[in-house]
Amino acid sequence: MPHDDGGASGKPERRYRGSGAGRAVCSGVLAFVVIAGIVALVLYLVYRPSRPRFSVTGAAIYALTTNSNATAAANPFAYPANPPAVVATMQFTLLVRNPNDRSAVRYDRLSAYVSYRDEPLTPPTPLPPLIQAKSPPFLSNYYYYYYYKQPGQRQLGGGVAGSGGGPAVAVSADVAAGLATDEAYGVVALRLVVLGRAKFKSGPFHSEWYGLYVRCDVLVGVRKGVAGQVPLLGNPDCHVDM
Repeated sequence: MPHDDGGASGKPERRYRGSGAGRAVCSGVLAFVVIAGIVALVLYLVYRPSRPRFSVTGAAIYALTTNSNATAAANPFAYPANPPAVVATMQFTLLVRNPNDRSAVRYDRLSAYVSYRDEPLTPPTPLPPLIQAKSPPFLSNYYYYYYYKQPGQRQLGGGVAGSGGGPAVAVSADVAAGLATDEAYGVVALRLVVLGRAKFKSGPFHSEWYGLYVRCDVLVGVRKGVAGQVPLLGNPDCHVDM
């Protein structure tokens, strides 16, 4: 008896053709996603902002006097009549480098202070905002200098200036004693702290504001009764947190 397989053989063929079209659509979508991911990765690698680099290139100490209290040091539970205090007037030259020549960096709400053994020696000093433009092709980077100095320092070409030091800052008895000992020895370990925020512009991309916290540990040589430029001992190290 003859069999008609035309209808039965046609249905699987239609299902096969339908599944083939679905696989083609899925393959196209997958290829598009892969290509888009590769393009996004390339754009990210090309335009991603790089963390700015800070370094201290010079330092000067114009005043660094300590009013220690022997009674408070001998008896920490006694209330001192004159708490220990430090009067400091200093200058630091800070080099700011943008390692990415495809991005510009904008700094705002900047302030700086100097500390010793994690205690401030100077009050926070506001610094002007800074826009660090991207470098032209023939230059690797732009360099900017911050001068952290006593009041009255004028603005300099190619850099900015701010006030620093002057008023007495209360410190603990241990810090006052340690600072006096280090001064007598001739070497003082200081920390320059810069606070603020930074924003990046890389091609068509604009980042949000990032908090900026820079700490530069410097070892300076001092001589009693000598004011002005002081030598930097070793290589000052700056850490940047964003």
